[in-house]
Amino acid sequence: MPNSHLLLIDALNLIRRIYAVQERPFIHAKNQDTGELSTSTQQQVIINSQAACNTALEKLLYQQQASHALAVFDSQAPCWRYQLFEGYKKGRKKMPDALANSLTNIQDGFMDLGVDSLTSEVDEADDLIATLATKMAIHGKDVTIISTDKGFLSLLSPSVKVYDYFNRRYLDQEYVNSKFNVKSSQLIDLWTLTGDSTNKIPGVPGIGSITAAKLLNQYGSIKALETAQDLNPAISEKLSDNQEQMKLAKTLLTLKNDIPLGFNLKDIRLPHSQH
Repeated sequence: MPNSHLLLIDALNLIRRIYAVQERPFIHAKNQDTGELSTSTQQQVIINSQAACNTALEKLLYQQQASHALAVFDSQAPCWRYQLFEGYKKGRKKMPDALANSLTNIQDGFMDLGVDSLTSEVDEADDLIATLATKMAIHGKDVTIISTDKGFLSLLSPSVKVYDYFNRRYLDQEYVNSKFNVKSSQLIDLWTLTGDSTNKIPGVPGIGSITAAKLLNQYGSIKALETAQDLNPAISEKLSDNQEQMKLAKTLLTLKNDIPLGFNLKDIRLPHSQH
């Protein structure tokens, strides 16, 4: 029997980016003084976006030749990270109402291609995807996550890949090394030190990405840094002064991988691989 291959789609990451691409020409074309797009233009953008989302999924299914697939959506309610830290994702652009209102139609389009959608009540899509990817990898099955979100890079392993649909490339260990100058297993520690500006998570004041990467390459982890005898006293002081902040950042940055799932793998098997 061929090895199972699960395709996990970070749905809103894909859909919102596709929507932005479809909306761009209309925004450029309209008179800048009028503000919002007209209702008919907005409808056209939505129709185009739905078609483009279906095309994207068809391409991914063909290219990845997966046996199982799932489109994972964020919950409508703010997730647990907002309760821990009110500044989480502060200033993040809200999804346009027209797009939010058409998500069920997009999900129906995905279902027509045999791909079901999963929306969590309280967790972010990232945590659900991490849980699924981890569970599958433990059983030696292959997983490909479709997303441009760097948060998934900490999950990379021989069984777990991350694919950027828009740039047509795998975000692999080599990519992580060239972009962040650390191993994927050190990314959470790196961002704990530097903060994560995308999600508005503060880091340790005075420690930038170059210093953080250098420290992690030398010592291996934050844990090792905290017990190192030969650490630069200025760095040592920064770490001890920001213990609480680092603890919070690490919790916010770490993807959950133990969410109870209410379904089995066979429930998300793609129609073509059922025989």
